[in-house]
Amino acid sequence: MPGSLLGTQVRRVEDPDLLTGRGTFIANLRVEGMAHAAFVRSPVAHARITGIDTGEAGKAPGVIAVLTAKDLDVEPFHGFMVLNPECARPPLATDRVRFVGEPVALVIAHDLAAALDAAELVAVDYDPLPVAVTPEDAVAPGAPLQFEAIGSNVVAGMRDPADPNLFEGATRVVRAKLQNQRIAVVPMEGNAIAAIPDGDELTVYVSTQMPHGLARMATKVLGLDRHKLRVITPHVGGGFGGKAGLTAEHAAIIAAARALQRPVVWVEGRNDNLLGMPHGRGQVQWVEMGFKDDGTLTGMHLRVLSDAGAYAGFGGALAIGPTRMMAQGVYKIPRIQYEVAAVVTNTTPMGAFRGAGRPEAAELLERMMDIAAGELGVDPVELRRRNLMEPFDSPVTTVMGTTYDTGDYRRALDEAVRAAGYEQLRAEQAERRKRGDRWQLGIGVGAYVEVTAGGGGQEYGSVEIHRDGSATIRVGTSAHGQGHATAFSMIVSDRLGIPMESIRFVQSDTAEVPRGGGTGGSRSLQLGGSAVFSAAEAVWEKGRAIAAAELEADVDDIVVHGEGQIGVAGVPSRALTWARLAEIAAESSPEEDSGLGPLAAAIDFDQGGATFPFGAHVSVVEVDVETGFVRPLRHIAVDDCGRILNPLLVAGQQHGGIAQGMAQALWEQVVFDEEGNPLTANLADYAMPSAAEFPSFEVSNTETPTFRNPLGAKGIGESGAIGSTPSVHNAVVDAVSHLGVRNIPIPCTPERVWRAIQEAAGAAQELWSDPPAAFESLPLTGGAEPEAAGADI
Repeated sequence: MPGSLLGTQVRRVEDPDLLTGRGTFIANLRVEGMAHAAFVRSPVAHARITGIDTGEAGKAPGVIAVLTAKDLDVEPFHGFMVLNPECARPPLATDRVRFVGEPVALVIAHDLAAALDAAELVAVDYDPLPVAVTPEDAVAPGAPLQFEAIGSNVVAGMRDPADPNLFEGATRVVRAKLQNQRIAVVPMEGNAIAAIPDGDELTVYVSTQMPHGLARMATKVLGLDRHKLRVITPHVGGGFGGKAGLTAEHAAIIAAARALQRPVVWVEGRNDNLLGMPHGRGQVQWVEMGFKDDGTLTGMHLRVLSDAGAYAGFGGALAIGPTRMMAQGVYKIPRIQYEVAAVVTNTTPMGAFRGAGRPEAAELLERMMDIAAGELGVDPVELRRRNLMEPFDSPVTTVMGTTYDTGDYRRALDEAVRAAGYEQLRAEQAERRKRGDRWQLGIGVGAYVEVTAGGGGQEYGSVEIHRDGSATIRVGTSAHGQGHATAFSMIVSDRLGIPMESIRFVQSDTAEVPRGGGTGGSRSLQLGGSAVFSAAEAVWEKGRAIAAAELEADVDDIVVHGEGQIGVAGVPSRALTWARLAEIAAESSPEEDSGLGPLAAAIDFDQGGATFPFGAHVSVVEVDVETGFVRPLRHIAVDDCGRILNPLLVAGQQHGGIAQGMAQALWEQVVFDEEGNPLTANLADYAMPSAAEFPSFEVSNTETPTFRNPLGAKGIGESGAIGSTPSVHNAVVDAVSHLGVRNIPIPCTPERVWRAIQEAAGAAQELWSDPPAAFESLPLTGGAEPEAAGADI
């Protein structure tokens, strides 16, 4: 936007408080009489509960109460999405536990140490039951049923009708079974909540991405009066999809505080976080792609087995929703047949993790393109170019029925290849292979398109001018690190000429902001930012009408005059401050019904559809062929999120997403043993990388604005995690492909890479095994899809 503050690098206004320790998190709260909570969690994955003895714990020093399910008297519920109505979860286990870490009892004490000590004294009798740990275990013949009323462990799913012409014209069908492993969200701050009752009123401080959504769910589940519940979200130490909805622990803490009529706080420790916060990803994928002699695609058959974890966690629905929606990706694929089954297992419930279903689609497509390139003897970049969709600036509907808004996929790919120096890298790779070097070079490419603001819905935004000339923004989104205060203040400052330091930003408080959808699916700027933009436009119209009347000028001649002033174009001496305009408005107009002042506007913005950011990544790695160790060297990302308002914020999101996507490709994985015991329940065992493991990221952008909102903006929060995993994965396999390796399951740990090299030396690597029979009994496309458990979540 030429001549505008928008599009320039503006430092984040949020950071001084965070950097100087003035930020407030749940753990910083100090409330008189605050009690502390600790959960007693199941040590077994599947068992009947035959008895709970709380006697010794109740007598322990400092203990206020020890509560079980019968004490809370809260019905089982669905915390975010109803994948299957039979799989509702109680806040505390009743007669059965379904995963290691499920809360069974709740200890409330005067301090945290006392609560933790007493939790060790609660005696629970478990009668073990058989377990199903992996999704393939869950659909195996004779698998133990998790919910007998359903009759199987498949809790949701659908399939497209068989297409006999699926591979018509194909001279080669490339097949592979792929796995997108389960990973933990691991935000810096785990779940945290403080419930503070005051008579029949209740204030809840909670670390969440969706304060209003949590309030709606709490009202529904706990029978609260919505008008007497206030939800406040202070600073949040990361969310990444893991802090959506109302958790079992949230419900238990709120119910306990109400029952005891005293403040109760719970801050999740790291072990509890890795056991209890919903995990992400978790798909097994059987993929078949048909190609003609010239390398163009003819069709694709996808079968996806989605791990929902215990209680049919809503993450199981992601394969039914966004993975299916994005199954065509950036390619011209004439026919696609899609089958998906979500299954329950005796593991931590599944939820969202940055990208939520879209990374799984990009990973399977981009791995298959590289596998196909190897079989067809075509360069991976060239194979992609032959199949990319043509540029478009008006809606295009895919075979999956997904309507993309705007896109230019070739431009992003060409720019990423150019920035990487692709031809030079291939030449260096050839030299290393010729010399037989120990450290072999790998070059991986990943192209993607994703959906943002896919849940639709409106978003609230308001702008209010005060008598001192300052402004207040209120918005229904809820930032947890993205920089909303900076971006939204830039929008208002740019339109009204009010300095950013004179703009107050209000979010995440249901008493201050009347409604909102919160933050998820990279929706915030395009919906919340557009609401603020539209509100600022409405305030501008009000302000310039007042100025025109006062200055006896034509309204069309009123413009911004420097900081905090508007006046007549070309006549700097004829201007009024926003402070004066607010005074005039107050003298002539009453307060609006919204509770805002007279010089204000509130907007509920609806853009009428999702947007589709895209991009291409190139990853460069070295692999030690003697040990399997992978060393990332470079990562080049060209992401397109439409119009860029602040390049600094965009780059920050790119860097964070790339780090998490690379971590999935190389290091991170949640592992359970055959009895469902977690083997990665702490950060000594869960391989979460530090900054030292990453190379410098080379990020840039193309800009293809959307027509769906006045800013032209699409989402950027998840793009880095979507493009990076397949490009890094492809790079690792590429480094050792000359040794006969065709695929390595992620994460590409040294052991896995080494074993792949050894096995390839002995025989041709087999990539396919037949999918389970469970797909054959799925309902045809058109059956009921998962629903949100609470309105507008």
